[in-house]
Amino acid sequence: MRKAKALIFDLDGVVVTTEHNHFVAWKRTADRLGINFSERENEALKGLSRVDSLRKILEIGNKQIEENYFEELLVEKNNFYKASIAQLDRSACLPGVLNLLSKAKEEGIPMAVGSSSKNAKFILDRLNLSDYFQIIVDGNMVEHPKPHPEVFLQAAEAMKVVPSESIVFEDAESGIKAAKAGGFYAIAVGNPNIAALADEFLESLEEFKI
Repeated sequence: MRKAKALIFDLDGVVVTTEHNHFVAWKRTADRLGINFSERENEALKGLSRVDSLRKILEIGNKQIEENYFEELLVEKNNFYKASIAQLDRSACLPGVLNLLSKAKEEGIPMAVGSSSKNAKFILDRLNLSDYFQIIVDGNMVEHPKPHPEVFLQAAEAMKVVPSESIVFEDAESGIKAAKAGGFYAIAVGNPNIAALADEFLESLEEFKI
């Protein structure tokens, strides 16, 4: 098992699961646009920013809309999604997360979140996990979304560690590609479809030992 001087976590699908909340919110948006959207199409949205997710839905439906309506749909989707996760608590954390965060904190290993979500801080506050992380880098703080490595490079810089000495935990293809592009050791978690792209694959964070 790889040892590291720092740990960087993607949020949704690694620390917590709100994937169904996202799906319901995006399906609601797609229905408004008259676009067929099932969980199969939703797979293409994993790891994408909110803007790129809506672009992908429009691409799936072969539709174009005016910029003002595009922005309106983004706000509406996010408001619906945030309302649906307002009651999140630590029971929503995925297996192994709380034990790993506690152990790493005891060992003095710095940790960060690197997420495309613009709601990362909101979610972590609901989970009462924000204090575990030295830095939370989310979609509000980057110019280039994944698969660009900016989100992880910002996290490493804030923790004063080099990428090669840091582990990134991801569940999406775009996230693994971002980690590898930035020179990080990339561990795929829970998604066997991206195992071949990563340096290592874990069924869950319960398997990771510090």
